[in-house]
Amino acid sequence: MNINDHVICQLCLKPFSDPRILSCLHSFCCKCLLRVTEKLGSQKQNCFPCPTCLRSVSIPAGGAKHLPQNLHLGYEVQVVGYMSKFSSDSGVPCTFCVNGCSNSAVAFCCVCHAFLCKAGQDCHRYVPQLLEHSVVGLDKESAAVLPTVMKPTEQYCSQPKHKKQELNFYCETCSCLVCRDCIVVVHKDHTITELSIIAEAHRDEMKETLEDSKEVMSKLAYAADKANKMIQCVESSKQQIKLDVENAFSQLIKILEERKKALLSELDAVSLSKVNSLTLQKDEFVNYQHDIHRYNDFTSHVLQTHIDHEVVALGRLVSSELKTNLKKATNVSLIPKQQSYLRFSAQIEGFTKELFRLGEIVDMNPSPQASTCTYTPVAKVNLKHYSKVETKTSKRERYCLGNLEVKAELRSKSHDGPIVPGEVEDHSDGTYTITLTPKTIGPHQLIVTMDGQNVQNSPYNVEVSRDYTFLCNPKQVISVAQPYCVAVHDKGDIYVGCNDECIHVFDKSGKLKHIIGGSGKGESAFDGPIGAFVKGDILYVADVGNHCIKMLTVGGKFLRSIGEQGSRQGQLNAPSDVVVDSKDRVIIADRDNSRVQVFSQGGDWMFTIDGNGSGDHAYKYPCSLVLDHQENIHVAAYGSDTIKVFTPEGIYLRMYGYVDGPRGIAIGHDGYSLVCDKCLSIFDPQGHKIHTIEDLQQPSGITVDPKSGSIYIVLFNNNNVLRYVLEP
Repeated sequence: MNINDHVICQLCLKPFSDPRILSCLHSFCCKCLLRVTEKLGSQKQNCFPCPTCLRSVSIPAGGAKHLPQNLHLGYEVQVVGYMSKFSSDSGVPCTFCVNGCSNSAVAFCCVCHAFLCKAGQDCHRYVPQLLEHSVVGLDKESAAVLPTVMKPTEQYCSQPKHKKQELNFYCETCSCLVCRDCIVVVHKDHTITELSIIAEAHRDEMKETLEDSKEVMSKLAYAADKANKMIQCVESSKQQIKLDVENAFSQLIKILEERKKALLSELDAVSLSKVNSLTLQKDEFVNYQHDIHRYNDFTSHVLQTHIDHEVVALGRLVSSELKTNLKKATNVSLIPKQQSYLRFSAQIEGFTKELFRLGEIVDMNPSPQASTCTYTPVAKVNLKHYSKVETKTSKRERYCLGNLEVKAELRSKSHDGPIVPGEVEDHSDGTYTITLTPKTIGPHQLIVTMDGQNVQNSPYNVEVSRDYTFLCNPKQVISVAQPYCVAVHDKGDIYVGCNDECIHVFDKSGKLKHIIGGSGKGESAFDGPIGAFVKGDILYVADVGNHCIKMLTVGGKFLRSIGEQGSRQGQLNAPSDVVVDSKDRVIIADRDNSRVQVFSQGGDWMFTIDGNGSGDHAYKYPCSLVLDHQENIHVAAYGSDTIKVFTPEGIYLRMYGYVDGPRGIAIGHDGYSLVCDKCLSIFDPQGHKIHTIEDLQQPSGITVDPKSGSIYIVLFNNNNVLRYVLEP
């Protein structure tokens, strides 16, 4: 038979017979496993190595025969066996006829799950009960679909008295398949579940596990790819290091050759100088020797003559000259001028030690703790924020390769905003660019990791604000003559105090709804409504000419007034602005008295924040007030070039900003301050100026919609109020 390898037992090398599956998912014949485990029985071992992968496999309490059956593999063996018989001369025997038919099958019934001989095929053609059965022929073309239509053999109970009882139930108490009769007898009072239900539960569990495995496989594939890239990096760096070593030692050899030439040249010069000096001295000795020898010869010749008058005539001359030459010779130093000799000192031993320490193959292992991230601590919502990571080794040296797992995310400190993952660009030189787009305003943390560990000083604090650079393009323009101030109801209505001594009320679309007040000193009349504030259904108006704060309903009905003209506690002198805190305390900018006074909702004076005097707390002519998220009081004053900040109890905290005669102040939902002077200046929550809008010439008032965060700016000279809609 031509049987596929996947249905061959690797122990007996025959088609599987009653295949059992191990925990490592390798399968073997039950008889083969029994032989293997029986050999280990004498050693009292409760596990054995898988014959294929050698992984340790536990032996069940009842022995190898209690290992799980691989029913699918058994079915595969059956299918492969049938398919192989189709091409043989013997064919597949009939399994439909009851009386042991010896004829070969010519078809297969998908309903009866039986091979049909010619007689069985005829039955399916003519017997009414069988006419609707699906029958497949066993010719080559039709037989190709058999593996998809054949069903595994039904599993029957092994209990002798339960023959032909299908295992359609599962005992959860015993963890085994049971038949209908087993439920009543052997597994009475056990937890029983229908096979289809427990099978579906197993399918769901396997699907879930399969999905989990996909994620793990993806991570493993990523890790393997990363390891492969690192192998390539190591091989690449190995080749580069080879070149570097060759170049370094070639350069060293070149330096040694140059030194060799220099030493030989120095030797030639020194030896030549010595030889020349000694040669001159030697020539001098030889000349003296020659002269004395010549005079000696002549003197000896005179002494040998016997003529007295010749001795007398020459003796004095010869003796005088000889003495003169002897005197010269004896006065000359007979010691050589160059007595030193030359020696070469190479200091080979010390140089050799240094030479053997020359160069080092350094394992440049990247270190997250040594790696750094360059970032900006401020960002704009919905605008890209960039930072750069420079990876370094544990020795703080630059790590010049890429392929590291650098990740980044931006998290809101309020824990209710989305986590924004960063896009990381690997430059393959040890540096990475991180791009993030913040989605919410407020304080955030930038978390940067390398290979799962935080880089140096991570996480980093990043303050995300709205983008105020767009404030040169208003979304809405409300035209109104000579407006002083603006306030916005949380329902959207807009209240504008104007030079006509009225409060003009507009809906959120900018359409005029009605007008409150008029010129005069009556309850509902105004004399310069230069400051306004709305809380709940109460409108508070700073009436500068009447020296009081008037409280009205948002519809314009007068409720009460606070203050009267004067300089004593509780009196006001040209109040210019008013705000109300969460405790309903009415906080008033008492402009011409250079102070801020706090009243109860009923109009009783509570305390004063005095701006007179000197020191950091002092201010002059307060014109605009605003409360931050902690309800600290920010005071903008005509006569001060900084904004003063006080606690809700009136204690001085700090000052910020350098502005030229501020006329209005507001604080956005992100905690940023917007200050009107000759232009519009924007400060972050720490008081640093981050932006200036020059196009807004001399804005006279500003407020922020308490609900939407839109910004309203009053331009008195332009006769309008501008509305800017901020992106979330």
